Amino acid sequence: QVQLVESGGGLVQAGGSLRLSCVASGIVSTIKAMGWYRQAPGKQRELVATFTRDGNIDYADSVKGRFTISSDNAKNTVYLQMSSLEHEDTAVYYCNAVAKIPINKVYWGQGTQVTVSS
Repeated sequence: QVQLVESGGGLVQAGGSLRLSCVASGIVSTIKAMGWYRQAPGKQRELVATFTRDGNIDYADSVKGRFTISSDNAKNTVYLQMSSLEHEDTAVYYCNAVAKIPINKVYWGQGTQVTVSS
């Protein structure tokens, strides 16, 4: 089992920045990919950014050039640095992990609210 705990959300003005953190615990050696998703009111959950253990990184088109995903393996922590925030970035942000064992089992954090005031 893997547990994910997010932090760093809050209220920020448009154009501002925030950094989200996600700490993984449990059997972290089974994780093959991690990332961030978000869900705005009335909308489906969508991918924001992901990376795999073999170095592949992917961003949603809407955040390319503004958001950066990174990790600190020693701390089992994944970060999402968000800059030039827009009102449309307002959502609950969820940390995600995909395991090798059980095959492709998906874990989610509880979510952290990001609100961007226009």
